Order: sequence, then C-alpha cells, then structure tokens
Amino acid sequence: MNKSLICPRFEKAMGILSQRWTGLVIYQLLSGPQRFTTIETSIGITGRVLSERLKDLENQGIVKREVFPETPVRIEYSLTEKGLSLEPLLRDIEKWSQTWLIIEEDTD
Repeated sequence: MNKSLICPRFEKAMGILSQRWTGLVIYQLLSGPQRFTTIETSIGITGRVLSERLKDLENQGIVKREVFPETPVRIEYSLTEKGLSLEPLLRDIEKWSQTWLIIEEDTD
C-alpha cells in the first residue's frame, strides 16, 4: 500500500475547507460578527446546512458562538484568531478567481 506524500496537516486543512459552503461561511464572517439569519440570507445556504457548518467550524476552533442574555436572546457568530488567520488565503483565492474565472451570466 502506498503512503500519501501529502502532509497530513495539509490534508486535514483541505478536508475542512473543502466542505461545501465552509469557505463561503468563513468569507462572510471576515466582515465581522453576524447573526445566523444574516449569514443564511447573504450566502443563500439552508438553515440546516449552515447550522452544521457553524457547529463544525466551532468544533475546529475557527468560529465562536456568543450568546447575549437579552430578550429575545441574541446569538452572534464570529471568527476566532484561528479563523481570522485564514483571511490572506481567502483574499488570495478571491484575487485568483477575479483573474482566472469567468462566470456566465443568465440572459433570461
């Protein structure tokens, strides 16, 4: 059996970031703390999937969930230091996409 030549940490990082919607959730949170519904409507993700992604990212230490004891209760999500450290990577992907990807627009 051949052993992978890819660094296990790199492989784990790619596994986290390659989950559907994860990159967009992190990118959305780069602008600061946000409520669940704001994230949901901004990127067009279903509530169930967003909830799963936020829990995964919280477990990875990338996102933090803060509960404000108000009536009604307010919950905000933000990036941790670990999450904020992904900003240069996401900005580079953004620049790359602007240079190299063409999006065909709907002409309906």
